[in-house]
Amino acid sequence: MSEMISAELVDLDLSADTKEAAARSLAERMVAQGRVTDLDGFLADVAAREAQMPTGLDGGIGIPHCRSAHVAEPTLAFGRSARGIDFGAPDGPADLIFLIAAPAGADDAHLTILSSLARRLMDADFTAALRSADNAARTAALIRGDDPGTAGAESRADAGDVDEAGPGGGQPFRIVAVTSCPTGIAHTYMAAESLQSAARDAGVELVVETQGSAGFTRLDPAAIAAADAVIFAHDVPVREKERFAGKPTVDVGVKAGINRPAALIAQVRGKAVRGESTTAGKPSPVEAAGEAGDGYGTKLRKWLMSGVSYMVPFVAAGGLLIALGFAIGGYEIKEATSVADHFAWGQVDSWAALFFQVGALAFDFLVPVLAGYIAYGMADRPGLVPGFVGGAVAVTINAGFLGGLAAGLIAGATVMGIQRLHIPSVLRGIMPVVIIPLLSSIVVGFLMFLVVGKPIAELQSALTNWLEGLSGANAIILGVILGLMMCFDLGGPLNKVAYTFAIGGLGAGATDGNLKVMAAVMGAGMVPPLAMALATTVRGKLFTQTERENGKAAWVLGASFITEGAIPFAAADPLRVIPASMAGGAVTGALSMAFGATLQAPHGGIFVVPLIGQPLLYLVAVAAGVCVSTALVILLKGARTTTPVLVGAEAAEAAAPAGDSRVTAAA
Repeated sequence: MSEMISAELVDLDLSADTKEAAARSLAERMVAQGRVTDLDGFLADVAAREAQMPTGLDGGIGIPHCRSAHVAEPTLAFGRSARGIDFGAPDGPADLIFLIAAPAGADDAHLTILSSLARRLMDADFTAALRSADNAARTAALIRGDDPGTAGAESRADAGDVDEAGPGGGQPFRIVAVTSCPTGIAHTYMAAESLQSAARDAGVELVVETQGSAGFTRLDPAAIAAADAVIFAHDVPVREKERFAGKPTVDVGVKAGINRPAALIAQVRGKAVRGESTTAGKPSPVEAAGEAGDGYGTKLRKWLMSGVSYMVPFVAAGGLLIALGFAIGGYEIKEATSVADHFAWGQVDSWAALFFQVGALAFDFLVPVLAGYIAYGMADRPGLVPGFVGGAVAVTINAGFLGGLAAGLIAGATVMGIQRLHIPSVLRGIMPVVIIPLLSSIVVGFLMFLVVGKPIAELQSALTNWLEGLSGANAIILGVILGLMMCFDLGGPLNKVAYTFAIGGLGAGATDGNLKVMAAVMGAGMVPPLAMALATTVRGKLFTQTERENGKAAWVLGASFITEGAIPFAAADPLRVIPASMAGGAVTGALSMAFGATLQAPHGGIFVVPLIGQPLLYLVAVAAGVCVSTALVILLKGARTTTPVLVGAEAAEAAAPAGDSRVTAAA
């Protein structure tokens, strides 16, 4: 670790009072040492990581960290705060702050070093030594492990195993565990060390598989087979989770593994004693319900987003192929005979029929994929079979998009219910592959065919008829609402709700109302990245160098209907970028509906203009929204007064006129 931290990267009197200020202060030291190439870009990556999960830990520790393209070499900076800084830990502010910067392509050796530090933070002697150190050089030496007295935790962590003699000298209780976190740099290994330490104290034999950024070494299958129980402490999906099927399981977020390992061990031992079959198919914090404190609204959003994210590639591929078929062969191409029976290599119509028929087949998967992966988000792999079955039933009875939503939720809930049943140990091994798919498919098929399917089909038909009948002010209001939704979270859940509403209409039939909704949604979704690109072009002084570079890419992303192209700007300045984007999106949505523009393709941006009804007016609607968003974001950013911390080449701009001065992203 000698090359990762030096005395120049240590601040024993950190004066910052917020986590953002602390990260900036420590990052400035990295910039001064040539370890970070772009201060604002790096801090944006740190903030994005912090948004995924707070990095504060019990015991007064904060470990903001990220992998970033703006990091030249793996670096660690340390700050000690007398007042404490809130990093979201349950027990209060942190006085020991470690800012960990890993390059985007950090190799295994560097990540191993970082993981060793993370483990040592679980050692009370190590943290006490840091609190009492009286100079920067001594502190850097402690962190590097140059002092032999601080190596205890690391050597214990590397040993990996625990005392196999349980209380009374009998056969120990065996546990296998998996830990992982979004970046796989710190929390993954801290949770592993915490669980191992608690297992030693409890006389339990515990082996951990750390699924970090440097990859992972799979647990010995024999160890898994011999284990009495499983602990998952993770915030990203566990890889190859099916290996642990049939074992009593505790499934929590990674912070629970760090903060309350003894309680987790006691909990899983209790489940094993009671014979509970909480199998590896139990939903994970990310795939299903998040942390235990999440409300049902949050859980439902995550489940639905799981289905939508897997469905979108089918939409893009199938929809564009259908649109291409229409563009080449006209609407009558729907009546063409199967290309398997007749295909002429030299005839354009045959190629049009091929594109249309392949696209139509891809589109046929929309509802089953949506339902299947909603169930997957709730119950992992065991939810796939009943989810796909329920989605297929929804297609059969014409329940459409709404039927797919219901089928996915019913399938996931059914599997979760079956997983909670007390199952004899002799049957646990075949639960995920035989019993759960069989029982859940029967339940879902019954409910979809005979109970909820037909009412949903009637609702879907009514919705289609309502869209077809929209005109005048009602259509414009709908366009405003869809535009606001598309631009509120820039590719997030609300954006996906509006987009899924539009493609659900296309799936129900290419009627005039459905085509107008699709046009409004795509037009509004193009506005934010195009507006940010235009703003960085006409008033570049208001943006950082990184944002100006992102603006160049945003031209292409916006033109391609990739709303996420505006996310870097919103992450750095949400209070100005998001309202400006929403205003422009609302204008485009309203004008698109007012002009009666239609769209046959569910994706493609300006590249599918030939498939747009009223194309010139449609482009006017998009341009108007872009101009509104651009003007607003320039106006709002120009009103800021905070002066930025300029780094490197950007310092030359410090002499620019006051009206053109740039400001920090945190302003």
